[in-house]
Amino acid sequence: MTRPDRPTIRDVARVAGVSKGTVSFVLNGRPGVAEATRLRILDAASELGWTPSHRARALSVSRSFAVGLVLARPPEVLGADPFFPAFIAGVERTLSDRGQVLVLQVVPEDEEEAGYRRLHADGRVDGVFLLDLRVADPRIALLRDLGMPAVTIARPDVPSDFPALLVDDRPGIAAAVRHLIGLGHRDIAHVAGPAHFLHGRVRRQAWAETLGTQGRVVEADFSAAGGAAATRALLDTADRPTAIVYANDLMAIAGLSVAQELGIAVPAQLSITGFDNTDLAAYVNPPLTTVRTDPFVWGRSAAGALLDLIEDGITDDVPVPDTHLVVRASTTSPQRS
Repeated sequence: MTRPDRPTIRDVARVAGVSKGTVSFVLNGRPGVAEATRLRILDAASELGWTPSHRARALSVSRSFAVGLVLARPPEVLGADPFFPAFIAGVERTLSDRGQVLVLQVVPEDEEEAGYRRLHADGRVDGVFLLDLRVADPRIALLRDLGMPAVTIARPDVPSDFPALLVDDRPGIAAAVRHLIGLGHRDIAHVAGPAHFLHGRVRRQAWAETLGTQGRVVEADFSAAGGAAATRALLDTADRPTAIVYANDLMAIAGLSVAQELGIAVPAQLSITGFDNTDLAAYVNPPLTTVRTDPFVWGRSAAGALLDLIEDGITDDVPVPDTHLVVRASTTSPQRS
């Protein structure tokens, strides 16, 4: 989503020698900028021939200086999963730096669309984050019809004009499976996230493609209780797997507890890997082999992209650091019978 022939506030900031935030304050007529700086910015904008896009001009008439996040997850899941607090903390850090606020709504899944419509109708936010992408996500078309600026966390699998945070879970899951195969495991099961979530499906596909053979999979809901139930289903068999790849750390840590409760030694009798490298992963016994991500950085990057989109009317997709496997003591070679 680039238009190199049209100067943006980035260009104005570069020529004026100030931050994009300062340029935004001046071009939106907000107080708090020294007169000499204000004049330098206006001169730079004039020199470059900068004019706001139609979207940016409309937004500048009535700005809330707030952005929105609607989460259709049970509150108890949000409280237990460290991903969401870390992501929101990153968002808040960037918003605070640029004089903005976050409006958070936690709603039942069947009220999510109404949540976006309320935010738009009330004029409470200037744009939104789209988290927990669905397969064939209908929210893309909804936000496009509403004319609401948005940033998607990962690239959706349907056509989208919105910039995306270029999150790719596949290399991390593939690395976990290859690690287990390298240790000698062949019966590697997967505790997956919900298939209607795009990241749940992507992680499952990466596991299956890397494994290359038929494997056992149990779908859960990313919660500790779901991970525990799925683990029991896999281990309560005569031919239990020698390794399990979990779609997040919360389910993996719950699965580790279940294995120990059943008298199955980890990693001697069962190797376990997680995903997210949450703080707790390094302190369970044994410490968890997992895939490192950085939701705090994701939050900061997503917030910066959304504010740029709101101010400029256009912005690029945003790369994020690659995931990589952190090997700890929860994985080893399978026992030889």
